[in-house]
Amino acid sequence: MDALPQVGESALIGIPHPDFGEGVTAVITLRNGHATVNEQNLRNRIRNQLASFKVPLKIIVKDELPKNAMGKIQKNLLRTEFEDTYSEKS
Repeated sequence: MDALPQVGESALIGIPHPDFGEGVTAVITLRNGHATVNEQNLRNRIRNQLASFKVPLKIIVKDELPKNAMGKIQKNLLRTEFEDTYSEKS
């Protein structure tokens, strides 16, 4: 995903999903110069390179991704932040 022109950084995480067990979800930051992104367009571009089950069900844009002191993205914090994304009450 980082190779796409609009994407600065990305993290792919699994979030609980009522139908699939886990839903593949991408959390991204936008590269300088890009104010918005078309989620469906990004998924279509990714679909050309990946098997359909690997394509994110949802793409979430954040200003920055949480990192530890070593600069590694803390996916556990992202999973906690977005754990209700696919819940039936959302």
